[in-house]
Amino acid sequence: MAEDEAKPGTWVRDAPTAMSRGQLTAGLIAAGLLLLAGLHTLGGFLPALVWAVVIAIAVWPLFHRLARRWPNHRRELLPGLVILAILLIFVIPLTLVAVPAATDAHSMAQWMQQVRTNGLPPPPFLQNLPEGQKLTDLWRSRIGEPGAISDLTTHAMQGGLLQFGRRFGAEALHRVVLLGFMLLALFFLLRDVDGVVDQLRVASRRTFGPAGEDVARQMILSIHGTVNGLVLVGLGEGVIIGIAYMIAGVPHATLFALFTAFLAMIPFGAAIAIAVAAVALLAVNKVIAAVVVVVFGLMVTFVADHFIRPVLIGGATKLPFVWVLFGILGGVEGWGLVGLFIGPAVLAALILLWREWVGSMRGPINPTSEEAQPVRDAPT
Repeated sequence: MAEDEAKPGTWVRDAPTAMSRGQLTAGLIAAGLLLLAGLHTLGGFLPALVWAVVIAIAVWPLFHRLARRWPNHRRELLPGLVILAILLIFVIPLTLVAVPAATDAHSMAQWMQQVRTNGLPPPPFLQNLPEGQKLTDLWRSRIGEPGAISDLTTHAMQGGLLQFGRRFGAEALHRVVLLGFMLLALFFLLRDVDGVVDQLRVASRRTFGPAGEDVARQMILSIHGTVNGLVLVGLGEGVIIGIAYMIAGVPHATLFALFTAFLAMIPFGAAIAIAVAAVALLAVNKVIAAVVVVVFGLMVTFVADHFIRPVLIGGATKLPFVWVLFGILGGVEGWGLVGLFIGPAVLAALILLWREWVGSMRGPINPTSEEAQPVRDAPT
């Protein structure tokens, strides 16, 4: 084995290096500054790197089994196949969404022109609502007459809509670039994962002792559980509710199913998609179908969020589901979409340390027998 390919931990010092207190302090400061400079250098690519780590952890069990079966293809073919599979997972749904969206955009533009010219008649279901006649009259006076919404649509086309389109295009291009770097980082991470894991294990033990490896293991298990509980359950909700969309006659049921599956990855998020689908049904005067979709969809999400997800996520993270929920929602708020997986992992690590610190589970930072004695009130 070449010297530069030695396994981590192979080369060690026989004796401590003599360093004065000033040299040690200066070395720590320099290392900290270098770390900050490195983070600043990689700042724009950190989301891509974090996503690469999350996806690598998620696909690792399957990748490891394939690598054991075909060890000769461990470093090139198998990582490439993973990248290809991820591309297909992204490209196929985006194609399914983009093609109808482009068609609908043209139809929407024609419809908007007709509305500006002829007005928009009130939908029939307004008559069935309380104060339905007043709502219908208000609709006719505001947007039902020819030219009533001309100023509003003109402003949207000239200002806010065009500005939104520019921002959307720039953000879409930025996301595509990050996706490319994420896939590149994922390829090299999977190719060299054994060496990376060994290096992290040595660094963790040197920095944090045995507790560091325990925390890392718990965070990895948490990410596995969160992926299963959010992604797989969300896709399942999208398929089941999507079938209900098709039966109920929701316009563009496939698009609504994809939208539902995406939002269902966030606990209680599918309710937003279900509400939008119900509004689409109401717009075509299918009131009963809208009610059925809402009731059935909420039943599916209730079972998924209250019974299936707590088992999948809570069992892996060893957290009560309320903490899992806080981790998911707080992670999204603090980290963006990747926080879906980082949030529960961070809380799982903190709870693990707390349980070891107070002695409620075995670990390297358990209190001593004297420290573990409960403090009692002094006798009066």
